Amino acid sequence: MIAVMIGGAAAMLVSLFATRFLIGFFRSREMGQPILGKEDRGPEHHMAKQGTPTMGGLAIVASALFGWLVAHLRRDIAFSNQALIMWVGILAMAAMGFLDDFIKVRRRHNRGIFWKKKSYLTLAMSIGLAWWLVAATDVSHTVSFTRADAPGWHLPAFVFVVFAGIIIWSTANAVNVTDGLDGLAGGSAMMGFLAFTIICYWAFRNPRVYHGVVNPLDLAVMAAAFAGACGGFLWFNAAPARIIMGDVGALAIGTALALLAITSNTQLLLVLICGINVMEAGSVAVQMGVFKASGRKKRLFRMSPIHHHFELVGWPETTVIIRFWIICGICVATALAIFIGDFTNVTANL
Repeated sequence: MIAVMIGGAAAMLVSLFATRFLIGFFRSREMGQPILGKEDRGPEHHMAKQGTPTMGGLAIVASALFGWLVAHLRRDIAFSNQALIMWVGILAMAAMGFLDDFIKVRRRHNRGIFWKKKSYLTLAMSIGLAWWLVAATDVSHTVSFTRADAPGWHLPAFVFVVFAGIIIWSTANAVNVTDGLDGLAGGSAMMGFLAFTIICYWAFRNPRVYHGVVNPLDLAVMAAAFAGACGGFLWFNAAPARIIMGDVGALAIGTALALLAITSNTQLLLVLICGINVMEAGSVAVQMGVFKASGRKKRLFRMSPIHHHFELVGWPETTVIIRFWIICGICVATALAIFIGDFTNVTANL
């Protein structure tokens, strides 16, 4: 437990200072976030945010990595090949996001060079990462809800690779879609990482029940480090934001959440833990479906993702953020209740 606390606390402390440094660094170089205007069907009501320092996700990723490494100074926790592969994947996704963010800033337009191809590139990266994880570690090949044998549908290795790759890709992009209001993505991600901290540490303390989880203590430390890093970043990212997360942070965070779900055998529970992200990405899919089905004449929402719809309805931005945080908290609490309830049922029969 001490290693988990060290990882979270160290990451939060570094994130506070790193985020503050990035604000000054990017502001002095006029590296601010471009906002899509009316001509690009963007949220023109956010034009006041144009120029806000961006790529703050660099602080989240670097701080989480620092916290995870510092926690390993303790002798009771070892580096696992599973976590190392996860970090390579997270950093690769962060690099993709950074490149896109950098091009946006240089071109002063909120569409990087990969804005049409980024989805395909991230999907390929996600499947490649899933293949590496399956080939090099003992990750369970089952479709799971709260543990490897619940429901425990075993998949052939190649099918599980595709299944896991889609989870990584969809979660990374869902978090990216959620990152449209000050603190919304960071706050909801922090709750998700706290949930995975509890889940992974619970698995570490109860190996008989969660025998399918490999190196759960290392996973708990990673989750705690990301939670702490998101918390430190949120200090400056809360409305009105002094820095924006950017794709570099959103893609890395989404990848980390998905990988924690895959390695802790809670892939199906991820739908609840990331409930707000599912709602946001789902609103975009529904909007596009209605628009195309109507011959490009009708839209279900005034604007998607759905947080922009509520802004245009008349809700202040802070109201949308706080209410979405409440929804996120309810989803995460429900997921943890299901997880603990299942544990209680299992141990009662042991």
